[in-house]
Order: sequence, then C-alpha cells, then structure tokens
Amino acid sequence: MFPLYRSVFKRSLSALHKNASITKDMHTTVINMKPNVAVVLSGCGVYDGSEVHESSAVLVHLSRAGAAVAIFAPDTNQLHTINHTKGETMEPNRNVLVESARIARGKISPLSNLKAADFDAVVFPGGFGAAKNLSTFAMDGAKMTVHTDVVRVVKDFHGHGKPIGLCCISPVIAAKVIPGCEVTVGQEQEDGGRWPYAGTAGAIKAMGATHVPKNVTESHTDMKHKIVTTPAFMCETKFHEVFDGIGKMINGVLKLVK
Repeated sequence: MFPLYRSVFKRSLSALHKNASITKDMHTTVINMKPNVAVVLSGCGVYDGSEVHESSAVLVHLSRAGAAVAIFAPDTNQLHTINHTKGETMEPNRNVLVESARIARGKISPLSNLKAADFDAVVFPGGFGAAKNLSTFAMDGAKMTVHTDVVRVVKDFHGHGKPIGLCCISPVIAAKVIPGCEVTVGQEQEDGGRWPYAGTAGAIKAMGATHVPKNVTESHTDMKHKIVTTPAFMCETKFHEVFDGIGKMINGVLKLVK
C-alpha cells in the first residue's frame, strides 16, 4: 500500500472506531453502530414536569447500553408551577424547555427540531408534565388533547417504523395518538393505595387503546406498533424497582431498533 493511501486508511479506520464496533469472521465484516435515541422531557419535577428519577433512569440505562442521546422539550410555558414542598401553585410560571434543561445539564433542543429521520428511537419519561404540558390528560382525561409537536413526533417515529418508549403516565400519549395500540400503566385496581392512579387504565381503554396490566419491574412491548411501556411511579414502591422496570423498557426499545 502506498504511504499516502496507508495514512488515509488509518485515519478513516480510527474515525470509524469512535462510533462503531467491528466484528469479523472468515467471510464478513459487521459494523454495529451506536443507536441514536431522542429523549423528550416535559419540565423538571414530578408535579409539574418530568419525574426526575425516571428521567435519570432513562438516561443511565441508555448510557449503559452505549446509545447516543439527544434531549428535547417544548419551548412553551408550563400549565403551572408547583411548590413541591407544599403541593401548591406558585408564581412566576416557568418555561418547559428551560426547566427541562436542568435535567439535561443544559444540553437540550426545542422539540420543534426533533425529526424521526435523525434518530433510531424516542423515549418519553413520565411525571405530571406529560399529563399537563405534553397533553391535557390531567384536566381532560380520555378527552385530552396532545401538544402539536408531540403529536407530530409520535406520528413521525411511528410512521417510520421506529420504536417509541414511554413510562409512568406518558403512555396515555400513545393511546391518544396511535389508535388501537397496546400500553401499560401498571395495574387496574388500586390495591390498597399501591396503585393510586389505577383509573388511568380505564381512560386508556376509553381512547380505544388496549391496557395490559404489568407489575412495576416489568414492561410491555406492542410489537405491531413498536411501543414499549412500563409503569414506573404509577406504583407507590421502592426507587430501585422503578429503575429496574425502566431498564426493561429501554432494553425493549433498543431490541426494536433496526
């Protein structure tokens, strides 16, 4: 090999190794690229935005799996801002993108920039922000509407046959936007307060979707629509069980990446 070509080849191979792993056998070379996953947040805080522990669990499991991640949120005002020590509204109100940037460590983009063509999958953590800022489920139940950009993103990924992961309350978004899909938000009975939001399953059914009961450490995969869901903090339980269930969801999403 001529020296110039050898130098170019080495530089190209080095660049490839930064973003892919290469495995060889006698006949083929297989290049396994990192999955590129978008995460959509809805603020910062369980009562008015994204649930922080769920968001962190999503990011940790994606990181451990070697995924490349980009974070997005709507550039709009929250429905309201909640004082998390009192459970009461407070002033002034806050911006969803600005608040979500706290979780994203500042590395975040407006949801209007998110396109399915640029990613392999999208994941929506839970928290009341999904029911207040990404949709109106908290106010309107089964008659809810969904933020215009959220509808666009969900339909875009679904139309491209790319997986969608949702946890906690956020599966209601898929139930509304993708008719006939299957999701889980946990159990359908409160079980002495262990599942305080069990009534959500009824709303999901009222929207024409199928609810599949699951425990907090489990996930459900709708293979037809490539939707993976897990209950997370729809259950009053220990943090590590929520973390483990979200891990099942992320694994399920990544298995569906082509």
